[in-house]
Amino acid sequence: MKSFASLASLLLVAGSAAAHYTFPNLIVGGTKTADWVNVRQTNNFNSQAPVTDVTSADFRCYDSATNPTAQTIAVAAGSTLGVGCDQGIYHPGVVNVYMAKAPSGNVSTFDGSGAVWFKVYQISAVTDGGTSISWPAQNLDSVSFTVPKNLPTGQYLVRLEAIALHVASTFGGAQFYLSCGQVSITGGGSGTPGPLVSIPGVYTGNEPGILININYPIPANYTQPGPAVWSG
Repeated sequence: MKSFASLASLLLVAGSAAAHYTFPNLIVGGTKTADWVNVRQTNNFNSQAPVTDVTSADFRCYDSATNPTAQTIAVAAGSTLGVGCDQGIYHPGVVNVYMAKAPSGNVSTFDGSGAVWFKVYQISAVTDGGTSISWPAQNLDSVSFTVPKNLPTGQYLVRLEAIALHVASTFGGAQFYLSCGQVSITGGGSGTPGPLVSIPGVYTGNEPGILININYPIPANYTQPGPAVWSG
């Protein structure tokens, strides 16, 4: 009996670990970069454990323990930029992608503090008034979006967050899987990105798209967390 219980515990732990994921690389010009080269290595690069406290400093880039260095890669404004997932987005949930321009011009020394972040892309839920809800981001092995053509030239952090909502019915239950890449935008325009938000600070954890029971009753609609997407 003890052996069976031990085996069951091991299987549970293994299953839980397999359900977690990281976002360790960028996809530029259709080519995936090596892990943790153009993306700052996150604290969970081994454990794959999520962030659940939206007020934590680690909610920004999740790198307090790794003190990472990353290389900055050139990306043309108006081109497609992707962020790769190590084993696919397992849990039902949504995705937001934020960017922040380094005020000094050097993103390597930029910590992303202050009201500097704007949203450039999102993948929300699909609802039909309460009969069903589906999650287009689930099972994706990468997230790709068009860098706004009018985004000003300069160096930026690119922060992807995948919000897992399978146990989000209680406060702090939503799981955030995230990472920050470093890019140098070339050929940009004269747009003014916004609205600008701080991370942490953008969420309280009580938003209807974060504190939500997705199983019962089936939500009639879904409200994407965060500001509106800036498309340029």
